[in-house]
Amino acid sequence: MVLVKGHLGNINISKRFFEQLIGNTLKKCFGVADINSASAGKTFLEALPVIGKKEKDGKGVAVKSVDGKLQIDLHITVTYGINISSVVKSIQHKIAYAVNEETDLEVEAVNVYVDGIKS
Repeated sequence: MVLVKGHLGNINISKRFFEQLIGNTLKKCFGVADINSASAGKTFLEALPVIGKKEKDGKGVAVKSVDGKLQIDLHITVTYGINISSVVKSIQHKIAYAVNEETDLEVEAVNVYVDGIKS
């Protein structure tokens, strides 16, 4: 949960909300081939037919609140042949904008980890 304190009271926003919002925004970004889990073990388990069919909206998204500002970590695979630096900068701007528009919370950092390249 992310706690937002206001003059009228407190608001708790679930991490699942952020995972879905960021996951759906990330799927629409140019150059993103896949969203990976944060750990190699989870990525391996998701490749199995039975386990891998679960909902994957926010599987590679981690959100934490530090001093009222959000820090977002993303794990992705990019498409072969694109400029990775440009794609990462674009993702950072789109994610920060989407989160700020939906929640009015300040995004301190969007850390994008490129875990692989897919042809």
